[in-house]
Amino acid sequence: MDVLIHVFVALHIIGIASLLGGFLTQLKAMSDGTARFSPAMLHGALTMLVTGAILVGLNQADDQTVNNIKIGVKLALLVVILGLVYVKRDEEKVENSLFGLVGGLTTANIFIAVLWT
Repeated sequence: MDVLIHVFVALHIIGIASLLGGFLTQLKAMSDGTARFSPAMLHGALTMLVTGAILVGLNQADDQTVNNIKIGVKLALLVVILGLVYVKRDEEKVENSLFGLVGGLTTANIFIAVLWT
């Protein structure tokens, strides 16, 4: 079971890397006002959602304690991120405030995952 959990943790990290990497590659475009949400950002957010749900289930099945409040906060942030990226995915350019919000929420999600014990 531990190997399976670690595989899904790795996939979860790949998802967040895709989301954050997509954001970071658009920072120069953001300063020009031409930033847009890339498909990698959408796929990364979806990967995080699916693997996160699987990780919660696997950890509960393995009788490990799951901090439901922490998971709820992370899920709420991810739903906002996913909603913004999904709705604005076809636009040529996204407002800087929305684009910055996605980057900030993604970063907050990472810090919550690492620092909330």
